[in-house]
Amino acid sequence: MSDTTFDVNARIGQPWKKPHFIQRRWLRWTLLAGFIAYLIASYMTIEVNWSRVYEGLERGKNFVLAFTSPDFTSRSSDIYEGMVESIVMTVASSVVGIAISIPIALGAARNVAPLPVYLICRGIIAVSRALQEIIVAILLVAIFGFGPLAGFLTLSFATIGFLSKLLAEDIESMDKVQAEAIKASGARWAQWINYGVQPQVMPRLIGLSIYRLDINFRESAILGLVGAGGIGATLNTAFDRYEYDTAAAILLIIIVIVMALEYMSGVIRARVQ
Repeated sequence: MSDTTFDVNARIGQPWKKPHFIQRRWLRWTLLAGFIAYLIASYMTIEVNWSRVYEGLERGKNFVLAFTSPDFTSRSSDIYEGMVESIVMTVASSVVGIAISIPIALGAARNVAPLPVYLICRGIIAVSRALQEIIVAILLVAIFGFGPLAGFLTLSFATIGFLSKLLAEDIESMDKVQAEAIKASGARWAQWINYGVQPQVMPRLIGLSIYRLDINFRESAILGLVGAGGIGATLNTAFDRYEYDTAAAILLIIIVIVMALEYMSGVIRARVQ
């Protein structure tokens, strides 16, 4: 008892120090030394062509300086057509993906759907989330050829996995009191979904939908690099020709549209909530 009192009194007035995550000193230093050795070994296994890095730095400098004088006129028709194609592809894939995601999300919510439906819908979500957009785009380009159809299908497929998972989790975490009150009044299943579930998840659904619209537009620029339509094809051509001023103009347009979508998303979410 006296030892404890002496220890407490000795520490009065001293600043508190957070204890180490790993208490043993020798183990901390061993892990740190092993981590440093791993970094050194990893660096030594990487083959770096320093002459090419030097050349790349010069090209990078030219690309950054191109933002001070972007060229919107030289390839204005290509930029306009690619941007319109990206916007159409984005909106169409978002609408189709959201429409398909809602029933899948209901089926993937354990508190709404029976077990067989739940397993099937969760499997669909898992498959959609397991395949990255570029891989799906390459596959669809090989099937349907170059053009916006492959991009539209790719973005729709990605929207289903993204939105269904998040919406299903929101449905599973909803307030059970309101939903049970609607069910206790004798409502049918469709009425229960409409009046007990939908009002609780609608703000979240709108916010996720606008966010996915933003993602789809940015992804449409990437999918164009593999021939799936959109402004990405024009951007890739500009880089291949070292037309950095045209590439800077395209990127500035993309940034402006993404910022406009972000502002619109905030306004809509504020009104809904």
